[in-house]
Amino acid sequence: MSEAVQTLEGWYALHDFRLIDWIAWKAAPPEQRRQAQQELNSFLQDWQQKENDKLGSTAVYSIVGQKADFVFMHLRETLEELNELEHAFNKSAFADFTIPVYSYVSIVELSSYLAKPGTDPMQDPDLLARLKPILPKAKHICFYPMNKKREGNDNWYMLGADERKTLMRSHGMIGRTYAGKVKQIITGSVGLDDWEWGVTLFAEDALQFKKLVYEMRFDEVSAKYGEFGDFYVGNLLDESGFGKLLRL
Repeated sequence: MSEAVQTLEGWYALHDFRLIDWIAWKAAPPEQRRQAQQELNSFLQDWQQKENDKLGSTAVYSIVGQKADFVFMHLRETLEELNELEHAFNKSAFADFTIPVYSYVSIVELSSYLAKPGTDPMQDPDLLARLKPILPKAKHICFYPMNKKREGNDNWYMLGADERKTLMRSHGMIGRTYAGKVKQIITGSVGLDDWEWGVTLFAEDALQFKKLVYEMRFDEVSAKYGEFGDFYVGNLLDESGFGKLLRL
C-alpha cells in the first residue's frame, strides 16, 4: 500500500453558485426588489465584518457565461458556520430571486511538509495565514474541481510517496513562475464533495488563468494524472457592482 501524504487543514470552504431569476425579478414590484437588495447588502456587510474580525473570509464575483450569474466563496472555521450562513441567506428575500446551480464544499489544504519540524503549524504565522487566508479581492476569479486519476497504469495513488513528492515539486515550480500574477488557493474535498480538490485562482489579468492552466497541461502531474471538472470564471462584484447588476 502506498503511503498517504499527511495534510494540514485550515478553514472550511463553500463555493455557492447561483443564477438570478430575471423573470421573477423584473415582475416584482419596485418596493419588493428594493427590500431584497437591502437584505443582500446587509449580508455583504455582515460577511465583511466577519472578515475584518478575522473569523472567516468571503469573496463575491459575477460569473461570465451561462453556468451562473454570481458566486459567493465563503471560508469559515467550521462546517456548522458555513451551514448557518447558507441557511440564513436562503431565508432572505433576495434568495427568493436566485436559483442555486452548483455548490462545492471543501477545506483549505496544505502539504504537511511545509510545517517546521517540532512546531505547531497553528503557531506559525506564515503557515496560519495560508491555512486561514483572507481571500484576495482581485479583479477576476477562476474556479475548477479536479481529481487525480485512478485508472490502470495511470493510478496516482499507487505511486510511491517520494515519486509523488518529486512530481508535485515540478508541478509547483510552474505555479511559482506566476507569483505576483496569480494567487492560488487549494481546497481539499476528499470525503466532502464529488471531486478531490477545488482550485480557486485570483488575478488582475484574466488572461493569466489561460496561460497558467495551459502551461500546466504539459506537466506530467496534469498531463498523465489530472482530471478536471467545469471551469467558472468571473469578475469582482462588490455592493455597488451588485446594484448595477440588478438595476432594470
